[in-house]
Amino acid sequence: MAIIHKKVLGEYFDKIISGKKKLELRLADFEINEGDTLVLEEWDKDKEEYTGRKVETIVTYKIKTKDVDFWSKEEIDKYGFQIIQFEMKN
Repeated sequence: MAIIHKKVLGEYFDKIISGKKKLELRLADFEINEGDTLVLEEWDKDKEEYTGRKVETIVTYKIKTKDVDFWSKEEIDKYGFQIIQFEMKN
């Protein structure tokens, strides 16, 4: 299992720490797999440096796509994508 380190902006880091944010949308310019450790390190974009806060997570699911054929290019250009996180309702 690999350990991958990535920057994350403070506004998102706080949501990850609180448990509200449980997903990441990332450019697929690196290899990552289920079971890997993803270390998210808070990045201060104004100072252009790490804050020192970080959190280790385990990758439980990944979807990687380049060409999506569910929708037409025109629909994608018009609306873009959204990622929806959900949990089972009791």
